Amino acid sequence: MRLTLSSEGVRNTVMTNENGQVLYKTSTPYRFGTRTTALYKVVPNADPDDMRDHLETIGEIEWHLMSSSVMRLHGREMMTDTFIPSHGFTRRKRTFTGPDGLSYRWDMDFRIVRVRTYPKKSYDFPALTGLVWVLDAQLSRDDASRQELARSHRRSLGIIGPKKDPSLDVDPSLMHMLDMVVLTFIYVEKLRMDKEKRAKHSNGGGGGP
Repeated sequence: MRLTLSSEGVRNTVMTNENGQVLYKTSTPYRFGTRTTALYKVVPNADPDDMRDHLETIGEIEWHLMSSSVMRLHGREMMTDTFIPSHGFTRRKRTFTGPDGLSYRWDMDFRIVRVRTYPKKSYDFPALTGLVWVLDAQLSRDDASRQELARSHRRSLGIIGPKKDPSLDVDPSLMHMLDMVVLTFIYVEKLRMDKEKRAKHSNGGGGGP
């Protein structure tokens, strides 16, 4: 399954499937202090006289800077420092246990992207201006197989190749826990975006929480 995002800002976005049907929506109202991202899921309307689907709140992430953030999903509360802890020197790996009892891991992988600038009147001779670190989020089984099960894709403006919206590809074997995949993706993607901003500001130096 491919979930297409209306915005790369995962805390305020709409996720649709291949048919353009809305499946999830996130909303993070602006406020001073602690901010909370609500995760909504489209559910069928039980009213036979009203065929419109409606949004139901299924989870949220309460973001904290100086302490553990808090995830909630279907009434279950999880502290991020214990439910989805970081590992490794660079802290780009985060593991969690799914509702099926299996262990999964999100990895934020670095890749290098060339940034080019173009003349105002012609696109025939782009000038290379530098290299930028970019992170992609990848979900796999946290075992010897390291089977890839989900991967995020950045927005493509179509300068090289076709134009594409940001998306998340999810393996069919995870449909039983898609809600948790989406919630944990929102969490790691927000961290990935923060890391990328810091890397750009430090000229590709990297680092992160």
